[in-house]
Formats: sequence, C-alpha cells, structure tokens
Amino acid sequence: MNRKNAEKIITEYMRPVFGFALKHCRTVQDAEDLSQEIMFKVYHALIRNDCIENHSSFIWRSARNALANYYRDNSRRYIGISSDDIAALIADESADILDDLITDETARRLHMEIAYLSKMQREIVAAYYFHGEKQSAIAARLGIASGTVKWHLFEAKKELKRGMTMIRQNSELKFDPIKFALIGTCGSVGSGVGNENYLRGALSQNIIYYVHNSPASVNEIADMLGVSPVYVESEAEYLEENGFLLKQGDKYLSNVLIDHPSDEIIELHDKMYAEAAEIFANELYDELSHSPLMTDDSIQGGLYENDEQRENYLMWTLIPYIAANSGKTCAEQSVTFDEAATCRPDGGKNICYATVEDASARKPQYYDSVKSWSGPCWNEMDGYIAWSVDSEWSDVRINELYQSTAFRIISLIRGMAEGKELSCEEYSFLSEKGWISVEKADDCSNKVKFSALYIPDKATNDALIAIGDRIKEKHHTRLNELRGEYARAVLADTPRQVLKAQRYSMQSIFLNDGWFCLYCVKSLTESGKLKPLTQSQKRSVMMMIIKNN
Repeated sequence: MNRKNAEKIITEYMRPVFGFALKHCRTVQDAEDLSQEIMFKVYHALIRNDCIENHSSFIWRSARNALANYYRDNSRRYIGISSDDIAALIADESADILDDLITDETARRLHMEIAYLSKMQREIVAAYYFHGEKQSAIAARLGIASGTVKWHLFEAKKELKRGMTMIRQNSELKFDPIKFALIGTCGSVGSGVGNENYLRGALSQNIIYYVHNSPASVNEIADMLGVSPVYVESEAEYLEENGFLLKQGDKYLSNVLIDHPSDEIIELHDKMYAEAAEIFANELYDELSHSPLMTDDSIQGGLYENDEQRENYLMWTLIPYIAANSGKTCAEQSVTFDEAATCRPDGGKNICYATVEDASARKPQYYDSVKSWSGPCWNEMDGYIAWSVDSEWSDVRINELYQSTAFRIISLIRGMAEGKELSCEEYSFLSEKGWISVEKADDCSNKVKFSALYIPDKATNDALIAIGDRIKEKHHTRLNELRGEYARAVLADTPRQVLKAQRYSMQSIFLNDGWFCLYCVKSLTESGKLKPLTQSQKRSVMMMIIKNN
C-alpha cells in the first residue's frame, strides 16, 4: 500500500483508537502513548503489506494485542479497567477482539478487590452475585434486615470501584518476608506450649513485624504483604485472641518484643556483657575455688572420675546458676512481672520476644552460640526447684514440653528424697533425661546416683547465692552504668505498647539473663579456667535440683 492511502486510513481511525485507549488506560498520558504505538505499528504494516483486506479488523486486532501488552507490563501495580467498564466492554462491538488476558486480568483484579471488603460485605457479595441467593434469603440467614443487605451491596460496589482504580502499595515484604531467627518466652507457657509454636509461620511473623511500630488494618497489612485480606483477617484474629496482637478500633498492633537493633545498640550490648562477665565470672570462679562448699557433701551429684573433674563439673553448672540468681537485692524493680506479662488463653503467662534474622546486619558477639542457648528455666513445686540451661556445651533437653516434664522430674526426685522406691519406668525416665544414673548393685538392687547436681538443703543454696550477691554488690556502680547506657538506647527505640515488657526485660539484665550466663561461661572457657566436658557429662551439665525449704 502506498503512503498516501496508509495515512488516510490512519487518520480515519486515530480518534476511535485513542478513545479505546483512553477508556482502558490508567491516565491520559498512557492512552496517548498506547494509541500512538498502535497507529505507528499499523501504519508500517500497511505500507509493507498489500494483502490486508479488512483494515478495521486488522486495526482492532493490533489494538487488542497492544492493550494486552500494556496489561502485562502494568499488572503488578495496576489494572486500569473499572468494575463498571466490565459490562460495557463485553457489550461493545469491539469487545470480541479483546484478548482473553484482559477479561482474565480484570476478573482476577475484581476477585482480589472483593477480598479487601469487610467480612460481612464479602459474605453478602459472594452469596448474591456468585451463589445467586436472593437478598431476602441472605437477610434471613444472617439475621439482619433486607435493607441492611441492600446497603451492604451498595457500599461494597463503591469499595470495589475505589479498589479497582487505585494503585496497591508495593513492599519488599511481598517478595522478601522477614524471618524470626529466635522466638522466646519469659515466664510460664500454657497448654498450647511455647510461643514459637504460635509464631512458626511466615504469615504470623510478618503480620507481627509490620505492626510493630504503628497500627494497621487488615487491608493495610494485606496490601503490604501482598496476600489476600481473607487470610490476614483470620490470622490476625487468632494472634489477637492469644495475646500476640492488640486491637485498636479496626487496627492491630504488635504485643511482641521484637529485637532488630541498630549497630549502635549492638555495640553497647557487646561492651556491656563482655565487661560485666569479665568482672563477675572470674571473681566468682576464684571464690568458688576456695569455698568449702565445693569439697564437702553440701553439693551432691555430678559425673566425674576424680576431684579435678568434680570441681570442673561443679563450676560448669554453679557459675551460670549463681550468675542468674544472685543480685536480686540490688536489682531495679520499677516494673513487676505481673505488669509486664501477658495472660494467654492457654493458661500461659509470659512475655514473648523475637529476633529478626537479617543476613546483612551486624550480629551481636556470640550470636551463633545464643541460638543454641535455652534458659535459664526455673520450675518449683512442693519446695523443690528444677533449674536447667541448654547450650552448645550440653545436649538438647529443653523443648516445648519442658514445663510439664520438669514437674514430673521434681515429683519423682522428691519421692526419691523421701525414700520412695520408684518403678523401673520412672527410673528409666529420670535416667533418659540425664538427672540420674542407675546401676545394678551386687545384690541386684538398683544403685541410683544423681548425674545432675543436687543441693539437699536451703542453707547451702543460700550460701552459694550469697557469693554472687557480694560480687554484684561490690561492682554495683559499674554494672549499673553499663546496664543503664544500654537500657536507655533500647528503650528509646521501643514502641509504646511494649514499653512495660521492655522495661522489665532491661531491669532483668544480669539477673535470670541468658546472655549474661552465656558471656560468663564464654569468658571462662576462653581463658581456660573451665575445661572441656566429656560426652557423658554433656547429658547432665547445667542442671540442678535444689531443696528450697
């Protein structure tokens, strides 16, 4: 075809093609660009090809293909057809030339927007439009007036129009969700076991992370995470029911202490624990070495073959125990545990904390070691206490069932202390858990020995704790300076709704503090004061039974 005839055809179709593009594009600029692209391609095709008989069909087919490409390019952020245009598009005589992609994308976007409606509106829209129920039947089933159903349908239509013409928020959380590296529990767990059991999924973790600093609605959370609000809604309700989210009107706020510290806070953290452990652990080691408590029967149990092994084994357990339990008299008590903890429906009462995994961020010193650390765990019943820690130097013994296991252990050991003969199954249970070893004596009776440490009277326990009290009191000023500098930085970065829990956590530094116990042990292993343990010793190290009355 010659250029003059091609230009005549282009001029004839320029306005209709622009109107077509304007109807289906997001902006006038997009429509201008698209219509120019269509007519440019048509013009060059016409002058290169004399075999095009139906110019109208060819031009609209070209328009269809260009529009389909437009949707492909923009589908991640926007589909520019409103809900009212769907019916008009189908009825239009040019609609038969539109690619299935357009109607498929439009339906997909419409279905996605339905998910952003409220629960009531979703149910009514689905019943009326997709299941063909009459408004009166819907009203009867939901126990509301027919006029209310009609109102919801009207409001839903307005919301769908708004949703179809807006750009949804883009976020890295859609394709690069965060992951909690550590999930912990400060306090008691309930029948639903530990907090990690509730927050093990990516959806729950990312919901809690997104609403950590400011509240957000279900739709806002869904938009940020790139998932359907239907799933966010049910998960948020579940998390709120179990105390991990707080509800503020129609918005949610995190009730979890999330640790995602700055480099400055990590530097203060490392400095605080390294200096405090260097002071405390070495003085405690030296005082215990010269204490008569280490050489008499005040402390029973342990796995060793000679006196040197016995002292080393006792040090491995007593040092983290005393580090965790001494210094209560000089500790700050501005927030009580009852004020800071959350009472959960499963019977648990605790503070939930989590650490965000960030491969590019600076890690605290001994970060890999703390991932193997669990505890200190402290369980008391009938005047007996079971105390234990898991670490890189011990077997893994603390799990989500530990609390119920600890109470059974206490009950059985109390029975042994009162002279009760246990069953073979009960002895096997305590032996399997590392608390005792059982051997057959010459007369075929059971010879039972504590593998874990056993302190049979309160006076010995008090004397051990008093050693730690004296050291912490001696260095009280410096320890407080270290703790205060770190705590101020952390609290300044803590959201208001978890401030009490964070204050309780900060006042617990150097007291029942897993990080402090870890640093104390690290200080002594790296200096060579604590000698390596045998494989059999790892089963029972850092475990104690204390008679506390």
